[in-house]
Parts: sequence; C-alpha cells; structure tokens
Amino acid sequence: MTAKHSADLTGVSETALMTLQVRASEARRPDGIIDDPMAVHLVDSIDVDFGKFGYTKRQDMALRAKVFDKYTRRYLVDHPRATVVALAEGLQTSFYRLDAAGVGDQFRWLTVDLPPMVELRRKLLPASDRIQMCAQSALDFSWMDRVNPDDGVFITAEGLLMYLPPEDAMALITACAARFPGGQMMFDLPPSAFHALARRGMRTSLRYRVPPMPFTLSVAEAAELVDTVPGVRAVHDLPSEAPRGRLLSALVWAVQRTPLLDPVRPTVTLLEFG
Repeated sequence: MTAKHSADLTGVSETALMTLQVRASEARRPDGIIDDPMAVHLVDSIDVDFGKFGYTKRQDMALRAKVFDKYTRRYLVDHPRATVVALAEGLQTSFYRLDAAGVGDQFRWLTVDLPPMVELRRKLLPASDRIQMCAQSALDFSWMDRVNPDDGVFITAEGLLMYLPPEDAMALITACAARFPGGQMMFDLPPSAFHALARRGMRTSLRYRVPPMPFTLSVAEAAELVDTVPGVRAVHDLPSEAPRGRLLSALVWAVQRTPLLDPVRPTVTLLEFG
C-alpha cells in the first residue's frame, strides 16, 4: 500500500481539506454532479481526519466548482492561449477537469498559494509544463509579474475573498482590474444576510470551526463595482448550476430569480476588465 502524505495545514489553508472532501464525496457517487477523479485521488492520498469537518454529503462545493469551470471554459474558448491565475487555489483540481474538457492544450495555469499548500500540490498532483506555481500570498502582488497578459488572463478567487479583511479584498480586486485590462476575475462570497455569523466563524462540527469571514458584498454592492473600481467595465451575478434532485433544483431556481432573496444566497461574481 502506498503511504499517505500528511497535510500540515492550519487556518484558512485548512479549509481546503474540507472543500476537497465534499467535492470528492460528490464525485464518488454514481449520480454525482461533478466528474473529479483528481479530487478522489487527493482524498485517498492524504492522511487527515476528514471526519472532523462534519457532514460531507452535500452538493454546494461541487456546484461552486462547476460554475467556476463553466465560466473559465467560456473564457478559454475565446482566448485559447490565455493564462488562468488561481489565487489561493488550495486543493482545487480545476486545471485537470478543464484539461479533460476539450478546451485545448494551449492555456496556461498559474497557482498562487502559500508555501505549505504549494509543497503539498507538488507532491500529490501530476506535473505539467503548462502549470506554474507561485508560493506566496495572493496579496503579494508580485505574482502579477509572472503573467503574460497578451493572450488573455482569467483570475479565479474561489473560496478566498471572504477570508480577507475588506480593505485587502478590495485592494486585490482593484489591482487586478488595473493590471489586466481585457481580462476577467471570478470570485464567490457567502450570503450577505449571514455576515454577522460568518465573521465570527461558523462551526461545521463539534471539532471544527471555519475561520472568520470578514468580507462580503451584497448583489447590489457587487454591481456597484463597475462605478467604484477603475477598470471594471462589467459585473455579472452568475446563476448556480442545477443541483441533484427536482425539489432542490426548483428551490435554487426560484431563489436565484427572486431579488428579495438575494441576501440569503451565496453569490458568484464575474468581473470584466476593460
């Protein structure tokens, strides 16, 4: 039997293990809503007590991954030689899903994450000459110097901005808009109505509490970025992918299309820079 690898992750980085387990659990199902064999491989390769994170038979992380895949793929269809910058990528396996999805073999990938996470990714994930890794904080904007914007830039901040102080989150958005005209940036945030709870850190089990999430934007506040952040030329509130189950699917559809319920749903936002 191949020995498993330890994962000495703490703080926000540790949340990558929780989201990985949820995604892999969904991918193992015969009726799973996501095809993610690399997530299954990672879970089977890491020596961690995944049980401490609590209930994993849920769809939310897989649905989020599918939305990010969908809009990254759309950008790559129009910009096949673009660079995808995955900020605080954690243990996401987006490159491998997209690489298998028929969007070509010309796009490049830049992972930006803290050294322990980059080290773990190097140990456990297949190498590719199209992947670069930058072992530093996303808030150290020197990673931008590694990106050639000539063929397009698509920046993902999946599961990142909510953990940043508001001034840091806005500084990151502003810097990306200024540096990459013609590019796009995609990020997700928890429901704005639950901000008071999220900023204290929410328990997922008796043994685990998610770190505080100090940053959020309502749908209306996100829409205002086009007027408040130089270089942002369009803001899109993206709909969720359809979950498994008729009743749940109908509920998600209704919530997504009822403005009064905007504060109680998670959001995924796409910014276009110009």
